[in-house]
Amino acid sequence: MEVKPGIKRTAAMVVLRCEEEFLLLKRNNQPNKGSYVPVGGKIDPYERPIDTAIRETAEETGIVLSREQLHYGGILAESAPNEYNWVCFIYMADIKKIPPPACDEGILEWIHFNQIPNIPTPPTDMQIYRYLMEQTPFVLDAQYDMDMNMTEMYEEISGKAICP
Repeated sequence: MEVKPGIKRTAAMVVLRCEEEFLLLKRNNQPNKGSYVPVGGKIDPYERPIDTAIRETAEETGIVLSREQLHYGGILAESAPNEYNWVCFIYMADIKKIPPPACDEGILEWIHFNQIPNIPTPPTDMQIYRYLMEQTPFVLDAQYDMDMNMTEMYEEISGKAICP
């Protein structure tokens, strides 16, 4: 399905956590190729965000989550003057630490929360992880320029500017 330029696509992401470690995906493809991101993907037509979170987690990791295991964290809206425009529902699930499963999308790795600033991640993700670790709901609004440099980020619930 083709999306008109500038129209937001919708997705769901799941941060898989074991204590202070996250099971993150080092992506093989764009967007964010080479960066570590939570598992997730596009919401299919007529699909609920939570069902997308369950489906994408199973597809990318083989881990089958129940609805009760998923904890809603918040929303990330990303706007750019190019094709990168998203609204993403963010969930977290606490799981047992397992060997990282194989994944067609990239390489899954356990990353300690304190190591996240030292690895390539999208500019929004550290904020997402902080809010999730604090169990604080969030609505993040990120703005990018044409070259995908973040120019602004606000947390809409508190009204606080996070970036620049």
